[in-house]
Amino acid sequence: MKKTQASQTAMGTAALRAIESEKPAGERVCYDPLARKFISSWFYFQVRLFARISEWFTHGGPSFVIWRSRYIDDYLQECRKAGTTQVVILGAGLDSRAYRDELLSGTFTTFEVDYPATQASKIKQVKKIFGAIPASVVYVPIDFNIETLDKLYSFGYDRSLKTLFIWEGVTLYLEEEAVNATLTWVRMNAAPGSSIIFDYQDTSTLTRRNIAYRVLNQLTGEKRVFGIEKEQMEAFLTQKGFTHMVDVTAEKLKSLYCKGSNQLRPVAIYYSIVHAEVGESRM
Repeated sequence: MKKTQASQTAMGTAALRAIESEKPAGERVCYDPLARKFISSWFYFQVRLFARISEWFTHGGPSFVIWRSRYIDDYLQECRKAGTTQVVILGAGLDSRAYRDELLSGTFTTFEVDYPATQASKIKQVKKIFGAIPASVVYVPIDFNIETLDKLYSFGYDRSLKTLFIWEGVTLYLEEEAVNATLTWVRMNAAPGSSIIFDYQDTSTLTRRNIAYRVLNQLTGEKRVFGIEKEQMEAFLTQKGFTHMVDVTAEKLKSLYCKGSNQLRPVAIYYSIVHAEVGESRM
């Protein structure tokens, strides 16, 4: 990521959610009525113009972003019903969950953890959209490659509360050491029964580097770095002390959401979503 700009990937992801949200209720997979407000009209129309081309070149990359957003929204609701009262969004980007009804409850505190440049830009937009920052939202500026999540404590994070950590669209751009450090921190600093959900690049399905992604890497300055073979993910998380792991492949997402008019939409097979829980005792 370039040091002086907000994340282009975060903007692109928001644009894809906005495009999907404009579809009729019976056709859209995810619904984010605020996504369009977080990006400029120029950027929105650029993404809209090239979305179908990108879908073809990346073999369903944009659709995976939509499916991922919907699945995490659904999982968030499951966690709420199970007693989660604190949410930490790692690499929040232009995520709008903290400003939608599902998290604007007085019983929730949402910590948005992100790269400083991206977060500063978002704070300006939030104030412009809502007039003020919601009381339930706390911003924590952090560079995942050089800082630790201990910074959360100085912003009011409560390790005794059942917490959901949402890590959407982030691990791909981190070094393995940063991924390991984040997972270890969550395991050691979250209450039993807390959970983490994130997507990852399944390296076993990457037989070649797609030219579209090489171009995106050059344009955004955000290079894809971390990946792991799907067969190794359970052992990877178990060794770190996580339990009840669920791995959600492209095939699973298609079975959940590719219905009706969406039956023929492709979903990139080289991405997966995984969620797991923090056990009863810390290591």
